[in-house]
Amino acid sequence: MENKYFNEAIIGNKGMIATFTGKGELQRMYFPSKDNKQYIDFFHTGVKINNSDLIYLHDDINNVYKQYYDTDTNILNTEITNTYFNLKTVQTDYMLTKENVLVKRYIFLNESKIDLDVNFYIHSELLSDKNNLVSCKIVDGGMMQYAHDFTVSTFAKGYKLLSHQINGSKDTIKRGEIQDKDYIGMSKDSSICYDLGIIKPNEKKIIEICILIDENKNVSDIEDEIERIKKIDLSKEYINTKAYWRKYVKSHNGLNIKESDNSYEERIYEIYKRSILLFPLLTNYETGGIIASPEIDEDFTKCGRYAYCWPRDAVFITKAMDIVKMEKETEKFYKSFCKKTQSKNGMWEQRFYTDGKLAPCWGYQIDETASVVYGVYEHYKYTKSEKFLKDNLKMCEKAIDFLKRYVKDWLGIEGKDERDKDKVQQEIEESVNRQGHKYYISYDLWEMCEGIHLYSLASIYSAFNCILEIYRVLGKNVSEFENNRLKEEKVQKNEREIEKIQTEIKKYINQNLYDEEKKSYIRNIDDKRMDISILGAVTPFNVFKPKEKKIRNTVERINLSLRTYTGGYQRFEQDHYMNGNPWPIANLWMTLYYLETGEKKKAKETFDFVVKTAGKHYFLGEQVNNETLKPNWVIGLGWSHAMFLIVLEKLYGKN
Repeated sequence: MENKYFNEAIIGNKGMIATFTGKGELQRMYFPSKDNKQYIDFFHTGVKINNSDLIYLHDDINNVYKQYYDTDTNILNTEITNTYFNLKTVQTDYMLTKENVLVKRYIFLNESKIDLDVNFYIHSELLSDKNNLVSCKIVDGGMMQYAHDFTVSTFAKGYKLLSHQINGSKDTIKRGEIQDKDYIGMSKDSSICYDLGIIKPNEKKIIEICILIDENKNVSDIEDEIERIKKIDLSKEYINTKAYWRKYVKSHNGLNIKESDNSYEERIYEIYKRSILLFPLLTNYETGGIIASPEIDEDFTKCGRYAYCWPRDAVFITKAMDIVKMEKETEKFYKSFCKKTQSKNGMWEQRFYTDGKLAPCWGYQIDETASVVYGVYEHYKYTKSEKFLKDNLKMCEKAIDFLKRYVKDWLGIEGKDERDKDKVQQEIEESVNRQGHKYYISYDLWEMCEGIHLYSLASIYSAFNCILEIYRVLGKNVSEFENNRLKEEKVQKNEREIEKIQTEIKKYINQNLYDEEKKSYIRNIDDKRMDISILGAVTPFNVFKPKEKKIRNTVERINLSLRTYTGGYQRFEQDHYMNGNPWPIANLWMTLYYLETGEKKKAKETFDFVVKTAGKHYFLGEQVNNETLKPNWVIGLGWSHAMFLIVLEKLYGKN
């Protein structure tokens, strides 16, 4: 598979997601969830004009490109003008809202002074392996590429095939001379051709291509499905899809931001709306799981992949979802996904598939567990749903028990709760013994450094605060513990223990994670480098007040060491991942800090960098290239968009 690192545009519906280059090339198509499975190795389209060789729509020296979304939608348009033949193509890609179908509409306009005889070609290769070999069968008006457990059917509405080639397409497609006597064959790549006929000057012709994904079942059933889709009025569906997304944006404008004549404010508004349109594309509607980003690196060539659900990332995203009135999606994440993925001992692993199955991991991160408890209480603060807290209390208590054991073990805090002696705990004690500890040491939130980290301790401190608040709400408002003396005594004992541990955590931080020589906090006990995540102890976890002297000193050192010449902030000193570029998350974290201190001018400066470096479709990346000031890696990162909305809430206020 060719490396395709940049998803410059994203579309989808509840069950599918697809990504495109800036030239309109379809790169990825995931179904039945946003992280599994990927079908496309490549999907190329092109035209043969007046006996020319094949002119690829996504790649020709004479092509000029313009790409844009229909306003406030996930409908993507790519204009491709071939300057040699003066043929303009408007390619429109969108997912049907109620079908597992990607529609690709092509409008061909002859802007020349001569007749153009045009044939339209599709050359598609699916991902294939020994356990799921791909073959192809020609069907009425298209082709059905299939393996043991799936079919991908590509067909045109209203057009018959002119020609096709199942085997050997790569040898003949460039000349536009595909021809095959076989209607079925064992090939992972195949090609089909449609005759659009003569397009006269100023005349246009339209062809609509449908890509239907389904399980592999009886051939007759698949053919029936194709015929059913062909009968759908795609013009009407296009209008319906546009109306669906525009209504979606309008109904989720939780901050009541309005269009502005000011270009700066309008840019903020566009990023805001693109965030609203992105979140549903990242979400598994069955389980509530949320991927960090559409995938960029299936072969692990530069990273560990991104289309998984990290509880930590998802907690930030669900907070943003609450801001834009996606409370039901947030609730499903906690009540369904988190409950499904919690381990018996109360912890959450690093990451999961969105269906709840364990994904590839490479170490433990304690803040994943702490973040879930924090997120549960944050959601309650938006909804005031005591039932939600009650439904998730047991899950949170299990997590808190794990966090207590973890902190006692690693910080050497005396006093063991009797619950530590359950069977699961005994098994852990017997099987895990690392450096004299019962629990594995944690990675930091950047997943690069093992140790005891300030951010991780701050997240645990906040989780303890949140469970105390949950107890107060349930005990006071819904009498959760009334007439249950044992439960009440257990809660009171738990509260006293938690408050004691919190005191020890804060004491440990000040004694071990503050460098008197540098006059600043450091990120972990073994590494004194500055790290933007140190701010997590202020926002969102509230271990320290933003104007405390030690925090002020730390922020000053962050500015000296992490701020680059463009105004963008790196994650930490000597960050070499993908050349150590600034991260929008880092700038947004600084913005949140300055908003906490009331320093609006500084907040605007750090925020402006994010606003001006958004991509051409207003997607925020994981990183920004300091030279081009464009997204450099992982375009459409959910965490970046979430932090942007969290900042906007501070700027515009809750509505």
